[in-house]
Amino acid sequence: MAQNSRNVDVTAVSLEDLWNMQVTSVSKRTQKVADAAAAIFVLTQEDIRRSGATSIPEALRLVPGLEVARIDQNKWAIGSRGFNGRFDNKLLVLIDGRSVYTPLFSGVYWNVQDVMLEDVDRIEVIRGPGATLWGANAVDGVINVITKKAKATQSAIVTAGAGTEERAAGGVRFGSKLGDNTYYRAYTKYFDWGPSAYPYPSGMTAHDGWDALRGGFRADWTPAGANSLTVQGDIYRSRFDETLTVASLSAPYSNTFPNDGKYSGGNILGRWNHTSEGSSMSLQMYYDNTTITDHSLFGDHQNILDLDFQHGFHVGDSQQFVWGLGYRSIRDKNDASFTVSLQPNQVTLNQFSTFLQDEISLVDNRLQITLGSKFERNEFTGFEIEPNARLLWNLTPNQSIWTAVSRAVRTPALTEEGLRLNSAVIPPGTLANPTPLPAVVAVFGSHRFNSEFNSEDLLAYELGYRVQATKNLSLDIATFYNNYSNLRTAEPGAPFPEGSPAPTDFV
Repeated sequence: MAQNSRNVDVTAVSLEDLWNMQVTSVSKRTQKVADAAAAIFVLTQEDIRRSGATSIPEALRLVPGLEVARIDQNKWAIGSRGFNGRFDNKLLVLIDGRSVYTPLFSGVYWNVQDVMLEDVDRIEVIRGPGATLWGANAVDGVINVITKKAKATQSAIVTAGAGTEERAAGGVRFGSKLGDNTYYRAYTKYFDWGPSAYPYPSGMTAHDGWDALRGGFRADWTPAGANSLTVQGDIYRSRFDETLTVASLSAPYSNTFPNDGKYSGGNILGRWNHTSEGSSMSLQMYYDNTTITDHSLFGDHQNILDLDFQHGFHVGDSQQFVWGLGYRSIRDKNDASFTVSLQPNQVTLNQFSTFLQDEISLVDNRLQITLGSKFERNEFTGFEIEPNARLLWNLTPNQSIWTAVSRAVRTPALTEEGLRLNSAVIPPGTLANPTPLPAVVAVFGSHRFNSEFNSEDLLAYELGYRVQATKNLSLDIATFYNNYSNLRTAEPGAPFPEGSPAPTDFV
């Protein structure tokens, strides 16, 4: 059940409206979908409402070209243009401008990312590299979740649901105003997913239940002048179940058991915008804290501080220039077990970046040429350059063709630098291990043995065509050729004897 004064009739939204929908993810400025030289798809609030989705991953199933798979009740695999998996590390995800990838494996904990879906304005999805504007990890795609302004949620809404798998779900949001220029909203949301409904052959249900409670707020201050200020934040806690199989130094040398874990954390973001004739500036800062406790396996504590400045302005009548500066500080501390450990177990990382992009309009604004590059410095591989060149030709008011050449990199993750994963133990006195000690088969981070630690590199070539053939028919075609280098995989090394108890240098 719900009360909302801003419901939209989807039958009133034409393909022409969708064609002219405004997006910001391609060029960090407002432009029409039809003028975007990228493979972009926009998921609207009405799309989400009509789908019945109750989470961001479920809503993303509607996006063409995006690979979305549910592993169990609390784990997802989401990717674009290949390499999909639970720990996919080539997709950048943002929620209201806040990057949510974890430095632990350069991917996303999808069971942590959530918002009040009724407050989502749209989700912009770029298939293909977006590193020039968004930086490292925007290799195969960018997902940008954009929520409504507080002024657009000046009502109360209550949602509730129940089912055989999602046993209980509900949310409450309230919006109001303070004075003439300040609007705010606050929300809380809860859900409880039971174990998978389909029993295993043994007759037992899966141990994969999941529940979460979160709350948050947003406040927008818009005085009469050219400035605006947004402050928003969230806190959450989540519990999940899983079944683990881990190696052991004692017989039977492998144990399978039910396990549980917890996620908790919060974030707060502030954004200042200033607009004037022919120019705009923004300054954004956010702090993000995440704690992961996977009992019997691993624990991780992350603190991220991020600063971002952007300035865009017109040069004459046919040129738009945008540039920006960025800084990110990451502090990570982890707790190890015999199965998983990281060295060092406490680290501070600093990243610096700048970008610039120039968009030139020619031939009565029918031809658009975009040139730009991102320059980043990280503590794994040093200095990185991520350029791109894009061209869009509006053949007619209803059709366009575009092409792009881009370079993107994925910086190494903490697990790739100092991981030790004991994946198996070979019993002593066997054909595979004739020694009197158990032999451990382990995966090590490559940086321990390889000083040539490079970022994964992508050189992408794209070509696309869009046409709105009639009021009821549109077509969007995108092709690509991706050339990857320096790709890394996790491979077990040669077995080696290990005493019991295990030495304390990696526990």
